[in-house]
Amino acid sequence: QVQVVESGGGLVQPGGSLRLSCAASGTILSVNFMAWYRQAPGKERELVVSVASDGTENYADSVKGRFTISRDSAHNGMYQTLDLQMHSLKPEDTAVYYCNAGIISTVLPRYREVWGQGTLVTVSS
Repeated sequence: QVQVVESGGGLVQPGGSLRLSCAASGTILSVNFMAWYRQAPGKERELVVSVASDGTENYADSVKGRFTISRDSAHNGMYQTLDLQMHSLKPEDTAVYYCNAGIISTVLPRYREVWGQGTLVTVSS
């Protein structure tokens, strides 16, 4: 099985910074992509940033220049992390942030998309 777990959410003042972590672990052969999404109250879930297996990154316009990601792996690829560093946070960044990973597994089903449970980020004074 593969699981995705997020951590690092919390309350931060406008203009502040916060770092979210995502860890994917389990029967991972390789990663097709990893991504961060967010869902604000009353709104649809939206893509924040994605990174493909070739390293290509795609940021939402609303976070370009403020958010950056970093990836790492361990245990022969069976442990993958995607950290989201957020700077210059605004109240409109308030949302539940979800990690999503497209995983090629060592067991059937070979391909699966896995979501984490989400972590709440609140930007408020």
